[in-house]
Amino acid sequence: MPLEVELVSADSRVWSGEAREVIARTTEGDMGVLPGHAPVLAVLAKGEVRILTEGQEVVATVEDGFLSVEHDRVTVVSDSAALTDGSTTG
Repeated sequence: MPLEVELVSADSRVWSGEAREVIARTTEGDMGVLPGHAPVLAVLAKGEVRILTEGQEVVATVEDGFLSVEHDRVTVVSDSAALTDGSTTG
């Protein structure tokens, strides 16, 4: 079962869709999320969020914010988030 992922900035939805893994930098270090992950709320650090879908990697740069995981749903909320070159909106 895939993850349902939503990446939003203060003023827009940057990307949403299904993924097999999400990797984000938090204040505690890098964190990977796979289906079945325990619920968690983590504080984002400035850096990249990588969303691995079937056959694609979506990469976004983010500023401060948070990452929430619950019931195979991952929500990334950042003050500022933008897809890097080569990534597409979902």
